[in-house]
Amino acid sequence: MTAPALSAARAGNGAVVVQAGPVSALLRPRALLVGVGATAGAVGLFLAALAVGSTDLSPGEVVGGLLGQGKSSVVFTVQRLRLPRALVGLLVGLALGAAGALTQGLARNPLASPDVLGVTAGASAGAVLVLLAQGSTTAAAGGASAGLAQVGLPLGAVAGAALAAVLVLALTGRRRVDGAGLDPHRLVLVGVVLAAAFTGLVEYTLVRGDVDQATKATVWLTGSLHGRGWEHVWGVATALLILLPFAAVLVRRLDVLLLGDSAATALGIRVGRSRLWIVVAAVALAGTATAAAGPVAFVALVAPNLARRVVRGPGVPLVTSALLGAVVVLAADLVARGVIPGFELPAGAVCALVGAPYLLYLILRTSKER
Repeated sequence: MTAPALSAARAGNGAVVVQAGPVSALLRPRALLVGVGATAGAVGLFLAALAVGSTDLSPGEVVGGLLGQGKSSVVFTVQRLRLPRALVGLLVGLALGAAGALTQGLARNPLASPDVLGVTAGASAGAVLVLLAQGSTTAAAGGASAGLAQVGLPLGAVAGAALAAVLVLALTGRRRVDGAGLDPHRLVLVGVVLAAAFTGLVEYTLVRGDVDQATKATVWLTGSLHGRGWEHVWGVATALLILLPFAAVLVRRLDVLLLGDSAATALGIRVGRSRLWIVVAAVALAGTATAAAGPVAFVALVAPNLARRVVRGPGVPLVTSALLGAVVVLAADLVARGVIPGFELPAGAVCALVGAPYLLYLILRTSKER
């Protein structure tokens, strides 16, 4: 039995068609190279997150701690304190990057993100309401509801994100493009209005709530990986095992939708239903990330923009966006832990300091292009 002949031929946009017998695949060397580089960056930052802290560890100590070997204090520090925090940062970055790629591809707008659609604000409102409600409940029960408090906040965040998504879809779905689906421009406009409304609800709730719980809620709203444990890892990891493959399937439809509604319909894509599922996936990813670490702003905006610039290929760079999202979150957490000795900033604050000027740059650049 002879092996099938392997051949390669150049295609458009720098792509290469590789064929082995009846099987062929379209490869994009630049996208692969960028993906490898982003993966290496995420792995390097992940290992740095395990090594850097109040007591810095050598690479050998990190490896020994991961394997459960060496000093018990090192094993405890790596496995119980730093590993779950780094994993939550990695997973939250993957979720936000993927959510941003889907949102920007759907809206065909580099300024769009789950933050703009009101999803993050809805998740924040849900979590804050749960936090303040738990405060009175815990006090009344003498602390007996502590277990409920651990699951109530992420559930509140997911419920808030889902409510925001339902409102966005309900208000956007009344106007359709060529009778086929959601209007991307109306989607963004409705999202901006809902984000403002949810932000107002959060501020009103904080003013009216208990001072201690309002302080805790304010800290959570900055978006931080501080204190994240294995209970947060399992929740976000389980959700991403379902959501990331789902997004990978949907992005192929999204690439076709970028050709236009008429072309997509001619190619057999059900435009309205596809857009609906893309919105659901983006909302679920953003809600999951917010439930795990709070609203880490601008990651879902910055990562897909960077991915498009470095990949320079057609379509939506979902994988690269997710990897760069992980790089951004892990790097922001490292900076937050080390920029001021003895004091830790929230990772969300670092992302906001970098993301706000980048958003301004995008707005100015978009205005010049028009």
